[in-house]
Amino acid sequence: MNATTETKTARLKTARVKDSVYGKLLAKSLPRPIRTKAEHERLTGMLLELDERDRISPEEEALAEVLTLLIEHYEEKYHPLPRVSPNESLRALMEDRGLKHKDIWPVLGNKGAATEVLSGRRSISKSQAKRLAEFFRVPADLFI
Repeated sequence: MNATTETKTARLKTARVKDSVYGKLLAKSLPRPIRTKAEHERLTGMLLELDERDRISPEEEALAEVLTLLIEHYEEKYHPLPRVSPNESLRALMEDRGLKHKDIWPVLGNKGAATEVLSGRRSISKSQAKRLAEFFRVPADLFI
């Protein structure tokens, strides 16, 4: 779930969804478990359309959440992402955010530990994984 969808989901918890309006949206969109590429494309298109709008109703937010769950389930089942090592996850996050060795060693404990982790000579400990998760604001299991 991306940050925009998470924000909309948080607002949904405080907004009142009208069942009659939501029911009409469901009848129009007909969301159901995705089993084909065509169905995946249709529901993804609907979600993107909702996601690109500046303002959507609480009912549309609820529909977006349902679509997100259906799409994620389909993609995890039929197109799973390859598992990468914790060290590769760390290097990818660092590259994505433009970070260098000097930026990460305080999180890992010291320069030597950072060098060994980044080179793959040392695995990431559970305590380091927790600190990295907090630092990058990602799930700790990326580093375990």
